[in-house]
Amino acid sequence: MPSAPPGPAGKLHIEYESLGDPRHPAIVLIMGLGMQLTDWPDEFCHALVARGYRVVRFDNRDCGLSAHTPGRRRANLLLAMAAAALGLPVRTAYTLQDMAGDAVGLMDTLGIERAHIVGASMGGMIAQVLAARFPQRVLSLTSIMSSSGNRRLSRPSRTARKVLLSRPADAADPESVIDHLVALFGVIGSPAFPTSAAALRQRLGRSVRRAYAPAGTARQLLAIIASGDRRKLLRTIAAPALVIHGDSDPLVPVAAGRDTAQHIPGAALLVIDGMGHDLPLALLPRLVQAVADHCDRSAAAARQAVAARC
Repeated sequence: MPSAPPGPAGKLHIEYESLGDPRHPAIVLIMGLGMQLTDWPDEFCHALVARGYRVVRFDNRDCGLSAHTPGRRRANLLLAMAAAALGLPVRTAYTLQDMAGDAVGLMDTLGIERAHIVGASMGGMIAQVLAARFPQRVLSLTSIMSSSGNRRLSRPSRTARKVLLSRPADAADPESVIDHLVALFGVIGSPAFPTSAAALRQRLGRSVRRAYAPAGTARQLLAIIASGDRRKLLRTIAAPALVIHGDSDPLVPVAAGRDTAQHIPGAALLVIDGMGHDLPLALLPRLVQAVADHCDRSAAAARQAVAARC
């Protein structure tokens, strides 16, 4: 896969993959905390291509094969969370706005003037910031299983928190790391659409063997903490927005999704029964339809607006 040096965020190399006809409208996919471009299911991406879209997926900074922050001390997440709770500034190498700038820089490199922006989890947060800070680059916004940054509504369940804060028995052993991730997704995954342990091992093993950077994941989490509450920012988003959330998400509760939709003017909300904090194969057709239909409607509305002005 090629890499690109984005502009707004500096000289960072971003690993990406572009699928479909470059002449078609673009959908830019932004993945979540510690997750790689390969964690967007191939079936999801190819189905969007079949709907007439060019699909671009990429590794966020500090993840996968993109640039990693050099020479940084290990992130002190407990100190950062305490500072944020007291309203004090949080020291961090970068913020969600910088990560949104990475996506815009990639769009510049690929010659994409405007795109439909789709983000999952942390990627949804980045997508929200992108839509607010770079409105001229956004055709539509889809925020999946994400939040507004409202800490009161974003607290994971006790079980999800426990498994999230746990560590692999041996971080140097890929099989141990895969065991840990299988256990994690067994807890945060969709209860009504379970993925077998064998399928999880295959999918997660692909990612672990491609790249595994827990220090980078910690820095990404620090960026989330430092970026704080986005509710005021969400009110400035003008792009057509769709918020998708599962009612069984133990990591980012559905209340956070409802709160996100309430703070984006005119946003539509789709709550999916039995969906957790993952993108299970059984739900992909419904997710593809929701995202593609939203993009189609947004494009049609934009054309109508242009025609009305002429």
